Amino acid sequence: MNAKELREKILFRKENGYDRLPEADWAAMNAYCDGYKAFLNAGKTERECVRESVRLAEARGFRPYTRGMSLEAGDKVYVNNRGKMLLLAVIGEKSLSEGTQIAAAHIDSPRLDLKPSPLYEDSELAYLKTRYYGGVKKYQWVAVPLELRGVVALRDGTVVDVAVGDGDEPKLVISDLLPHLSREQDKKTLAEGIKGEQLNLLAGSVPFAGEDEERVKLAVMQRLYEKYGFTEADFISAELEAVPAFPAVDVGLDRSMIGGYGHDDRVCGYAILRALLDLQDFSGKTAVCVLADKEEIGSIGVTGMETAAFDTFMEDLCESQGVPVRACLEKSFCLSCDVTAAYDPNFSDVYEKRNSALLNYGVGLCKYTGRQGKGEASDASAELVAHVRRVLDGSGVVWQMAELGRVDAGGGGTVAMFMANRNIDTIDAGVPVLAMHSPFEIAAKLDCYMTFRAAAAMYLDK
Repeated sequence: MNAKELREKILFRKENGYDRLPEADWAAMNAYCDGYKAFLNAGKTERECVRESVRLAEARGFRPYTRGMSLEAGDKVYVNNRGKMLLLAVIGEKSLSEGTQIAAAHIDSPRLDLKPSPLYEDSELAYLKTRYYGGVKKYQWVAVPLELRGVVALRDGTVVDVAVGDGDEPKLVISDLLPHLSREQDKKTLAEGIKGEQLNLLAGSVPFAGEDEERVKLAVMQRLYEKYGFTEADFISAELEAVPAFPAVDVGLDRSMIGGYGHDDRVCGYAILRALLDLQDFSGKTAVCVLADKEEIGSIGVTGMETAAFDTFMEDLCESQGVPVRACLEKSFCLSCDVTAAYDPNFSDVYEKRNSALLNYGVGLCKYTGRQGKGEASDASAELVAHVRRVLDGSGVVWQMAELGRVDAGGGGTVAMFMANRNIDTIDAGVPVLAMHSPFEIAAKLDCYMTFRAAAAMYLDK
């Protein structure tokens, strides 16, 4: 065996996905990504994501699950948990005692939430006060057009949908300091240049005629009342989120990438949802899709991945077959589908390139995430990683291994550890993303498509 043959046999070399993807598959990839962009535009909040996901699921024959209903192979059911978390299942022919194939992602994204008493006036300008949600770089949210989306729950129980800035409507914005006067601001770090209490949305400037106090505030509140029917007191029971006011678009002269708000983690949420909706083979295990809320703040609460809602859903499915839920979970598999950091040459010092995900190299498998010494991580076993490799290779999925940056440079977590804590074999996988957590994240179309293909392959694994 010569050196070339030996090198090919025993050494590992990463390959660009476009060197492996047949041109015949490019049309399918682009069609998938067009569907994803539409999903991203329709779901700028977790509530909108659930609503759009239910619409897509019902169009494919899914129906709401009712506890105690009879289920047979091929049945498609879902549970909408409080409008912010969605659990779906396609029942397989194999007994739940043999486990399930689960894919889980989160559908919340970093944003700015309105405070309970947000509206105020200063110097005859009306503002809305916010509190940022999740890990944001505050300076990235100033001087960009923003929309206000969410719901207001009135005291009588009525829930009003709100979409300020939708479509051709006027937008909101947070002003930044002009460079001519920013000498002191320029001396501060990026983290200190914009303070959390300065993230105030500019909402209006025209005063209400004939009034002496808070005239602009009154005029702004009048417009909200006339359009949506809520008063200032109703902000107390509202969930209103300021999100970027621009659509997902193609990026690059070759249109090879998608830029937009919410790739983390709706790019993975759409992948596992679409893979489940497209599932036609029911001869294997039951396939379960989880679209969870609150990951960006720790997966807590009644709609986060730590909620008992998932356990209840699984227990209800198991009871329909007389199977103890613990017997099902211990033989189940979970693809924790979340984005990973794509290597960025502009900031190479925080990456370890040999172990970083690259754009166009496929879905990124992460054996572990976490911080420093794998803190807050789910560390998949060697046997599980090997199994996933076999399944993806057998399905022609382009994949790569990935770490979230250089050791001690930072880190992050996913829902994986919460699934693993339930005695479910779990591995992280997802789309490599540039500018993660910014208002305009970037993902490669090939990686988006391969994440969908990976989810489809794992649902079918028997």
